[in-house]
Amino acid sequence: MTRIGFLLIPDFGMLGFASAVDALRHANQIEGREHYRWTLVSADGASVTSSAGVSLPIDTSVEDIADVDILVVVAGVGAEHITDPRLLDALKRNARRKLLLGGVSLGSYLLARAGLLDGYRCTVHWENLSAFREEFPRLEVSDEVFEIDRDRMTCSGGTASLDMMLQLIAKNHGTGVAGKVADACMVDRVRTSGEPQRMPLRVRLGVTHPKLLHAIELIERSEDHRQSQSQLAASVGLSERQMERLFRKYLDTTPSQYARNNRLRRGRDLLRQTTMNVIDVAVACGFTTASHFTKSYRDYFGITPGEDRGAVGRLLR
Repeated sequence: MTRIGFLLIPDFGMLGFASAVDALRHANQIEGREHYRWTLVSADGASVTSSAGVSLPIDTSVEDIADVDILVVVAGVGAEHITDPRLLDALKRNARRKLLLGGVSLGSYLLARAGLLDGYRCTVHWENLSAFREEFPRLEVSDEVFEIDRDRMTCSGGTASLDMMLQLIAKNHGTGVAGKVADACMVDRVRTSGEPQRMPLRVRLGVTHPKLLHAIELIERSEDHRQSQSQLAASVGLSERQMERLFRKYLDTTPSQYARNNRLRRGRDLLRQTTMNVIDVAVACGFTTASHFTKSYRDYFGITPGEDRGAVGRLLR
């Protein structure tokens, strides 16, 4: 029997947690025996409330947890700011017991902050990818739905935890059992670790024009923000005028406005999820001065970078 501890962090996502547990429950039911047993863990042994406002009773604290083979940290919004040394030390002590350690959604932050993802391939929810990579530049971070690397497993949250557990079940009991669990969970296929987290652009944006989609993909993948509009057009086999017409027709904007807004959205993620100062965020997002970044930010979001960060800080207190 495999014993799993789910370490629940306040404001954890219910979907990520429930998807993981239900996959294990179905595996037990389908096999007619208790292959998996789980226990709920918190930092101090007290009940924990999810981001949906649902409180769950806890079996034990992370300090006192015993007799588990796997420890999975389940965390949501706000976990990127947690630096509690007692919690991180407890994770390190459990790692020394040679457990398989996992992270659901922002649970990856706590594992990374404890140094437990060093040398491992990992992932985190797509909304936090940029900030996570900025904070932990030496980690090998993918944008895939989940990653299992030796004795570490991380997933992006939501239903990705179901996919990660299906992979674990397949490894332990075969793909046939995993397929039956997937069928019982009403999913039409088992996603692999190599699949992206987000829906395809054509679905997200309602756009089908292949060259426009290619241009948008290049904009969203750009890290250095140095590609000019003429370079972008040439990369997708269009003239600048043709590309501008396509952006206006399908997205009611221009290529430069779309690219700038994409940079500003990345800047907002960095402001909310890291402690980088405004000028460093501005530079990371391709703005040459803090004043230009601040003006563009206010024009787009209706609030300055400093005001936005302050508002998030008040919500977290």
